[in-house]
Amino acid sequence: MRAAPQTGDIPLPRPTKLSGPHWNACREGKLLVQQCGDCETYVFIPQTQCTSCYSQNLAWVESSGRGTVYSSTTVHRPQRLEFEVPYTVAIIELEEGWHMLSNVIGCPHEDIEVGMPVEVTFQKMSDEITLPMFRPVA
Repeated sequence: MRAAPQTGDIPLPRPTKLSGPHWNACREGKLLVQQCGDCETYVFIPQTQCTSCYSQNLAWVESSGRGTVYSSTTVHRPQRLEFEVPYTVAIIELEEGWHMLSNVIGCPHEDIEVGMPVEVTFQKMSDEITLPMFRPVA
């Protein structure tokens, strides 16, 4: 069975003033991450200050959207009934060096492994929310 995006009425993120730029960019097919202007650390999830040097000099920059699977697990028994199983959740290490929790889709669950090259793809879930997910690089 190929890993696929959820099709049901699942709970969706609620953008805030802080996270809004990320979600707006996802709707446009871009993956944005904050970067510190002082120490150049990438910061994700969105914060008001750098998690490394505590500077408030953060700017949104576009990520390449390419990376590798850092860790993953396939869920066979969801905590909420809205989720269709199985689905694979992974920590993706982006080539810029930051990590993001997301789904891996587009290949059999058993083929997803640590180190597998992936790239971002976007799944429109509502008029407001488009989720970044990852698929294997062909």
